[in-house]
Amino acid sequence: MSARAMRVAVVGGGPGGLYAAALLARQGHTVELWERGAPEDTFGFGVVLSDETLGGIERADTVVHTALGAEFVRWDDVDVVHRGRLLTSGGHGFAALGRRRLLEILHERCAGLGVRLRFRSAAPDAFELADAHDLVVAADGVHSPTRERGAAYFRPTVTPGRCRYIWLAADFAFDSFRFEIAETEHGVMQLHAYPYSADASTVIVEMREEVWRAAGFDLCDEDESAARCAKIFGEALRGRPLRGNRSAWTRFRTVVNERWSHGNVVLLGDAAHTAHFSIGSGTKLAVEDALALSEALEDALAEAPDGQRGDVPSALAAYEAARRPAVASTQRAAAASMRWFEELAGYVDQPARQFAFNLLTRSRRVTHDNLRLRDERFTRAVERDFGCPQEADGTGTPPMFTPFTLRGLTLRNRVVVSPMDMYSAREGVPGDFHLVHLGARALGGAGLVMTEMVCVSAEGRITPGCAGLWTAEQAAAWKRIADFVHTSAPGTALGLQLGHSGRKGSTRLMWEGMDEPLPEGNWPLVAASALPYRAGVSAVPRALEAADLAVIRSDFAAAAVRAAECGFDLLELHCAHGYLLSGFLSPLTNHREDAYGGPLENRLRFPLEVFDAVRAVWPEDRPMTVRLSATDWAPGGTTPQEAEAIAAAFAAHGADAVDVSTGQVVAEEAPEYGRSYQTPYADRIRNALGVPVIAVGAISSWDDVNSLLLAGRADLCAVGRPHLYDPHWTLHAAADQGYTGPGAPWPAPYRAGSRKPPTGKG
Repeated sequence: MSARAMRVAVVGGGPGGLYAAALLARQGHTVELWERGAPEDTFGFGVVLSDETLGGIERADTVVHTALGAEFVRWDDVDVVHRGRLLTSGGHGFAALGRRRLLEILHERCAGLGVRLRFRSAAPDAFELADAHDLVVAADGVHSPTRERGAAYFRPTVTPGRCRYIWLAADFAFDSFRFEIAETEHGVMQLHAYPYSADASTVIVEMREEVWRAAGFDLCDEDESAARCAKIFGEALRGRPLRGNRSAWTRFRTVVNERWSHGNVVLLGDAAHTAHFSIGSGTKLAVEDALALSEALEDALAEAPDGQRGDVPSALAAYEAARRPAVASTQRAAAASMRWFEELAGYVDQPARQFAFNLLTRSRRVTHDNLRLRDERFTRAVERDFGCPQEADGTGTPPMFTPFTLRGLTLRNRVVVSPMDMYSAREGVPGDFHLVHLGARALGGAGLVMTEMVCVSAEGRITPGCAGLWTAEQAAAWKRIADFVHTSAPGTALGLQLGHSGRKGSTRLMWEGMDEPLPEGNWPLVAASALPYRAGVSAVPRALEAADLAVIRSDFAAAAVRAAECGFDLLELHCAHGYLLSGFLSPLTNHREDAYGGPLENRLRFPLEVFDAVRAVWPEDRPMTVRLSATDWAPGGTTPQEAEAIAAAFAAHGADAVDVSTGQVVAEEAPEYGRSYQTPYADRIRNALGVPVIAVGAISSWDDVNSLLLAGRADLCAVGRPHLYDPHWTLHAAADQGYTGPGAPWPAPYRAGSRKPPTGKG
């Protein structure tokens, strides 16, 4: 044993623990591994590894890579069966092998490298092992005793899903990755199946908890569960049986830890993090963890002075820093995929191809553009079903450049410039800045350009820089902007977002201190209830009385009359983000005891009264939308079911579309940020109610827009910050896709710049 070699203990003999043991032994460390099961014991059947993971294995250990290569079953197709119709998408590329065979390969490799494997042996406590070892790798699974023992250090969160699932196997090989939906008398059930050898396939059956109970699976043992699942999916299985392997119905548990290591103890694989099986194998993540851990330790040893072993805690911190972003990305994709299957019943009425496209793009890792590269024929068929016109040269129109009609307004494309507060008005009057800001975005090609929230009164402003529409001077300024848009950017629609700040008013400009009260010149605040936005910081608003409500209704209606005279094409009522009308909707901000508080029906009353007052004076042929916060991102706030009910109520009162946002209702919110993170809420409302929706929230690429539209998750996509970065974002999206049709015409003075300039001699 060299002076630099370490004593390593590995707890857990799954693929992650075994591969970590092999890699560390290969570096010259003394490694012993504890596994409470026998060598042949395992659960599940097949595992899927990506080409990326295999590439890492090949670089780290060609012996293991060569052995795996001889075992893999590979396929390219994904089959989706929807109401008896089979749709196939190719070009996906999967590789799988039996879990037992994978373990055998890793056992052999560990034994050949001198790893001491202790089977049928419960490991000592990891923190006791830490006293006698330089490094302890806790690969002890989703129910990790090490994680629970060190919960104070790792700070884990374990969140169960809403579905039950069971791992089974069929003794024949599917020729693709197969998803099949069964609509039973008890509810929707789904099958996930893939081959892992020439004569066997993994079969996972999954369904919502309430469906599982209604079907009586909670009373079935392993054999009866396998037999019943085989009967339900008999056509997919060609009448063949299913078998188990210590198989039991369970709920998927998403594991997240704030830290993966403490001292010289590190969590690996499912002990540290889990990702739903519908986007791949937990084995893949664990193997990639082992690769990253071995690299971090090797780097630490290389940097240590001669004769020293390096700083293990620092190496573990470096491992986590390098690995966590990839794991977080995978977990976000897995969460989106898991939620999609949890909400599967809401999608089964979609047309077959759209359903298949929706399924394939559910995690947002596979997108429209990516899928077109994999299988252009399938993607073109989905586009045709969507209604994408064919251009004269035979190319298809990207989904984002197809028209969409709301009432008497037809938008030439599906891109909306989000309402974005500019805080640059004077006494509520929009000036040259607004003319240039909105005019530039209108010239930039979007189908609909929205103003910032325009306030209905001086007391309804958020900041002194907020624009308004309560005076003739303000109306004249807005008319100037509307006239410019309609004259200089013909075909672009201009929408007005109308609102009142409520308890979030009388604050500084955003860049001077967001949500911070003004140091002087404050105005009184009003709200549904006398609750400050930020306790101890924000001013306490006055709870509105009946007479106040009548005045505010009139303020909204008067502003709407002015908006119509200005020439706005669409009006949106702002009932989101904790402003006045949103404050009535959320149970966290409405504590009233009169007819406007309590149950949702009462909390809806005033926002609907305002909507009705505005709709009554807004021109009949012009559309009206409403913006909602579909979740408060806080316990006790608006539920998904309530969000649906709120959207349905506004639709029943004449809303032509629902602009689905989230949060900003209470200061103590905890949003789940990520790419397109708010779109599932728009998706749910659209597919539950059949009402057109505008999706918002970190939609940053034209590929995302196309994907959301084709999957039926949104009708329009609001894009904000990318339009601040590039006012011509929509036109550039058209150029990037080679589109030159009527959905994105370049203004005549700009046509010479419609081709992307070359960036170099090449």
